[in-house]
Parts: sequence; structure tokens; C-alpha cells
Amino acid sequence: MTLSVDLFFSFRSPFSYLALPKTLKLVEEYDLSVNLRPVYPLAVRVPGFFKRTNPKFISYVILDSTRVAQYEGIPFRFPKPDPIVQDRTTFEVATEQPYIHRLARLGAWAQLEGRALDFTYAIARVLWDGSVAPWNEGDHLARAAGKAGFDLAAMDAAISADADRYEQVITENEKDHAASGHWGVPTFVFENEPFFGQDRIDLLLWRMQGKGLAKRRPG
Repeated sequence: MTLSVDLFFSFRSPFSYLALPKTLKLVEEYDLSVNLRPVYPLAVRVPGFFKRTNPKFISYVILDSTRVAQYEGIPFRFPKPDPIVQDRTTFEVATEQPYIHRLARLGAWAQLEGRALDFTYAIARVLWDGSVAPWNEGDHLARAAGKAGFDLAAMDAAISADADRYEQVITENEKDHAASGHWGVPTFVFENEPFFGQDRIDLLLWRMQGKGLAKRRPG
């Protein structure tokens, strides 16, 4: 029996990116479906979050995500440019957010197609693995999407034609994320139980094995 788990994901979150390789390995090895559901980052979801949080929050995230990447052997560098348009001194978040709106809506498109995990991994690597900068110029995203079997131009066109449809998908994702029992990303939700963070994947696996999760049969 195939088990299913939701994964609430943000394209700005380093730990969301760092969770992807192990998540893909789970899907490869086990009879498991991962429903990746994009949400907007805290900077957009919770206005003023970075103004209220402890100033050490950002520096610790940078430190911890960098060493997690080193420990796991995952290519890693913070995206250039930042997917969120935000003043680094005042932490003021701009009203217009062209990067993260596009990324999240593309993720929503792929979610509706049932292929969000594969699409997100292809795109997230362009942002986070340090191989290109700036990631938003040229054909970096289009080439990555194409290699994963997606037509980025067609996706962008569909979103431009009906942006509200994809915004509604994101809104529903955020509603269900909030109802799951956690606010951060990545959050995995299995049978209404949240598992927050890339460092909870082993615990998630243990829980699913207790519910009958089996390895895939060869071939």
C-alpha cells in the first residue's frame, strides 16, 4: 500500500532545499508518495516577522544550514539574488515580489500536475547549489526545468493567463500548513502529524514504517 505525506516547502528556505535529496531517496526506496506543496516564506506569510524575531535568528540559520550542507555533502550557497526582495538593514519586505511569486506559482502549477517534487528539486538546485548567479537571468531555470521534463515557458504562460488559480493553490497550502501544528518549513505532515525540519526525516520514516511503509520491489 502506497503511503502519502505532504511536504510544505518554501523556495527561500535553505532547510527546505536541504531536505530534498533525502526526500527523493525516500521516494526511490519506499512505496511512498510525497505531495510537495509550496507556501510563501515567512517574510511574506507573516508580515514583520524579521523585525520582531531575535537578531541572531538570521546569523544562526546561515551558520547551521551551511554546516548541514557540508555534513550531508550537498552543494550549497545562498541564492543570488535573494528570492525575497528585502532590505538587509531594516528587514523591510518590498510590496512587489517578482521572484518568489513566480517560483511559488510555478510550484503550484507542478503541484496541480502531481509533479511538484521533481520540478521543485530541478529549480531549487539552480537557486541553491552555487553553480549559477544570477539564477533569475538567462536560461538557467528553463534548462533545468527542461531536463526534468517541464516546459517553463508554457508554465509561465499558463500562470500569466490565470494567476488567481495558482494563488488559490498556495493559499490552500498555507491554510493546511497552519492547521498542521507547525508554521515553519520544511514541514512534513503524515496522517495529521507534523514533522518539522530536514532533521526529522528519519523520525518521519520511523513513524511511516510503523504504519506499514514498505520498500519498493525491484523492477
